[in-house]
Amino acid sequence: MSLCQHLSMADTGKVDFKKTLAVYRARRGFQVVDVPDLQYLMIDGHGDPNTAVFTEAVEALYPLAYKLKFASKKTLGRDYVVMPLEGLWWAGDMDAFTAARDKSRWDWTLMIMVPDWITPRMFAEVAPAGSRVRLETLAEGRCVQTLHVGSYDDEAGVLAEMHSSFIPSRGFTMVGKHHEIYLSDRRKTEPSRLRTILRQPVRE
Repeated sequence: MSLCQHLSMADTGKVDFKKTLAVYRARRGFQVVDVPDLQYLMIDGHGDPNTAVFTEAVEALYPLAYKLKFASKKTLGRDYVVMPLEGLWWAGDMDAFTAARDKSRWDWTLMIMVPDWITPRMFAEVAPAGSRVRLETLAEGRCVQTLHVGSYDDEAGVLAEMHSSFIPSRGFTMVGKHHEIYLSDRRKTEPSRLRTILRQPVRE
């Protein structure tokens, strides 16, 4: 039985994976966590997140996320809370995130986690023709993460400490892509109060 299936059976009501999956309950200070394989709606993009391209990508994800939620409740009798927006971020030179903060050089994949009982067939039935959104499983495994409270532009110092100090001090090497989980709605939250999980996959 999968992790998501086990958790859904433990709660006959609406499942909120932010509460049932420990890796969504980060705290301040760096923690080493083992992230299970999780399934996401994904869409790729490039460049500054403060642009129309980024906004259009977000607007492509959420309608599909809600259609899948309603399909799950109607056809399977399984209801769940739509998860927050997440993003994978990378660049040819990772200093683009910590020192230069050159957003024009950033590549990204925006994501929304969906339960593993959502099948490719269910996705195909709700995805519009020509959609750039895909359904894919992400395997991250061992990661270092922390809860950042504040503006996205204030992440640079935290990431520099994570990348250059904490990770090597624990005998780890960075692998994969920088991962952010946006627990706050930036449209409704003051920048100083934004809550974001910052995650980096690692290996020994």
